[in-house]
Amino acid sequence: MNSGSEEIHKYCEEHTSPASQVLKDIERATHLQTTQPRMLSGHLQGRFLSLLSSLQRPQRILEIGTFTGYATLCLAEGLAEKGEIHTLEVNEELKPMLEEYWSSSALKEKIHLHITDALVYLKQYQGKPWDLVFLDAAKQDYPDYFELLQAQTRKGSMIIADNVLWSGKVLDEKQTDKSTSALRKYAEKVQSHEDWENVMIPLRDGLLVARKK
Repeated sequence: MNSGSEEIHKYCEEHTSPASQVLKDIERATHLQTTQPRMLSGHLQGRFLSLLSSLQRPQRILEIGTFTGYATLCLAEGLAEKGEIHTLEVNEELKPMLEEYWSSSALKEKIHLHITDALVYLKQYQGKPWDLVFLDAAKQDYPDYFELLQAQTRKGSMIIADNVLWSGKVLDEKQTDKSTSALRKYAEKVQSHEDWENVMIPLRDGLLVARKK
């Protein structure tokens, strides 16, 4: 999941601001209580998300794919004073864990959890534009998320997509499964869309950061 050597990754983490105790607790619980702890954003990516959010100072954040809520809190750290984050998770079994750890955070009142399918939510959404969106759910749906978000974002809005390198499979032409193919299609859509400027970063499993012009 990490681009570059483990030594480089460790060095980067050692020279990155520390995470809060709540985040450390979530990371530990994720490794102890879930079968896929590698899905966690982790320290380095988490601090990067927090920094981007703090630079943006968004009023409204949408997170698609909550998992154990680590990235949720990282993104929430950058919210404007009266800002809020809405996070979508399809697995209802994660709700008790999310509520337990979020309850000990000063940001808990800013977080709104929706147990729902992301495509259904986006197709029905009629609210205010999102200032910041983080995609970290079903990879095969990334292109559809992007299309639906065109009408739900504004000038200056940012979309951050996780796992765009997919453990390097996007570079292997023999890999034609739905997720890998969709991630390639997503990257191409963003790259070719005249309304967006973007940069792909080889951090962990790859982040594609796009900003609406």
